[in-house]
Amino acid sequence: MSNLDQLIVELCPDGVEYKTLGDIAQRVYSGGTPLANRSDYYGGDIPWLRTQEVRFVDIHGTAVKITPAALENSAAKWIPEHCVIIAISGATAGRSAINKIPLTTNQHCCCLEINPQIAVYRYVFHWVYSQYENIKALGQGARSDLNSGIIKNYHIPLPPLTVQQEIVRILDNFTELTEELTAELTARKKQYQYYRNELLTFGDDVPVVTLGDIAIKVYSGGTPLANHPEYYGGDIPWLRTQEVRFVDIIDTEMRITPAALANSAVKWIPANCVIVAISGATAGRSAINKIPLTTNQHCCCFEINPHKADYRYVFYWVSSQYEKLKALGQGARADLNSGIIKSYPIALPSLDEQARIVAILDRFDTLTADITIGLPAEIEARRNQYEYYRDKLLTFKEKAA
Repeated sequence: MSNLDQLIVELCPDGVEYKTLGDIAQRVYSGGTPLANRSDYYGGDIPWLRTQEVRFVDIHGTAVKITPAALENSAAKWIPEHCVIIAISGATAGRSAINKIPLTTNQHCCCLEINPQIAVYRYVFHWVYSQYENIKALGQGARSDLNSGIIKNYHIPLPPLTVQQEIVRILDNFTELTEELTAELTARKKQYQYYRNELLTFGDDVPVVTLGDIAIKVYSGGTPLANHPEYYGGDIPWLRTQEVRFVDIIDTEMRITPAALANSAVKWIPANCVIVAISGATAGRSAINKIPLTTNQHCCCFEINPHKADYRYVFYWVSSQYEKLKALGQGARADLNSGIIKSYPIALPSLDEQARIVAILDRFDTLTADITIGLPAEIEARRNQYEYYRDKLLTFKEKAA
């Protein structure tokens, strides 16, 4: 019998009491957003947390900092460290985190200061994390927002503190290892970017051409009419720009039918094209399709002439140019277009040199991006292991009243 099993048998053999999150909180904090047009409110020393930073992690710092003037003239307020923070707005609703430093938040965070006489704050965090989908489903309105009332009324099983502490010890072992692996992966990615930039920096002796110069053909695509259900759910892979993420594409999230192909601007593109997203937030991202597929109209797809360039070399070059490409966007949505992409310059060493560069970068790419091997696979395995044991450890019979 494990130490935890023994503790449960000894301390709560008949089940555990359930309380609400509000019952176990000493105080529940919210926050606010200082006026964006007040430059004197931003750039100070006070950490200010936004919901996009609430990602099931310990928070040691924030991307934005505000000034004492902002604190004085807005609803933002200090919250103490070790609160359980739950995002309550839109796409971020239901995500949770723990602040390891005192900080302020925007109004879309519900921050629970846990009563240590009743609950271990990290136990509460693991429980809330396990309930993400259930909490998210309670969202209301068009944006599926939560509110502090919903959070405070959510129930949590409360075994004795000794049991909570043992559960935290076990689950923290999993999360600490995952964090170590993630930090190592981040370091590898920085190393990869450094070597990629070094390998793709050339002298004046290497010719510079345009992407259009090395393409056999440049393809675009289209979107079948959404009000025709017979156009969707077929066997034809159809790529959208949100799937263009600097990766090899071996499948698509959506598929269309031959009828969609016949009645829209959608068209087949061959495997091993270099695909560049050209619309809005996705503009400038690139990928390689490892299967023949179709795309929406926001993808610009280059079939590379193999006598001029290695398609993977072109992909690595385009990936390295992401920020510069993105900056060329036009209009309110900062869109690109095929003309901008086709005229973009690329340094073109010999095919042998391209192949050498590709071989080196492919090894880095495998280590940092391949989810079947290396660090990404190990991180995914540890996360799955954590979730399995978390769900088992946090399942309790409710004690009869």
